[in-house]
Amino acid sequence: MRIGEVAERSGVSVRALRYYEEQGLLYAERSTSGQRRYDGTAVDRVRLIQQLYAAGLSSRDILELLPCVYTGIATPDMIARLGVERDRIDRQLRGLTETRDRLDSVIRTAYQHLDQAPKPESRA
Repeated sequence: MRIGEVAERSGVSVRALRYYEEQGLLYAERSTSGQRRYDGTAVDRVRLIQQLYAAGLSSRDILELLPCVYTGIATPDMIARLGVERDRIDRQLRGLTETRDRLDSVIRTAYQHLDQAPKPESRA
């Protein structure tokens, strides 16, 4: 698969794919003309990388984590780090849930005020 295809299917820019490759997160074979060719797993790998970035992991953390994702093999240190990351994400989720609940409360209050507001008189 060519770089443009991977970019389109995964929803990231070509520039991001090149960056992932520079960081060692993504691999491509090179054609005789120098074009990148990715295997069929590249799109899923890019989506996973994006999820891990969105969760707040650094490229270095992701690079260390990816072999564990694909082989299931991890050192005790890696398992501990994964636990720490999972706990951090859980804290973020709780914070986001609290924020959403507060927004819901503000929205309900705003609707109540709209319902209680005097209605303009209609002109006939």
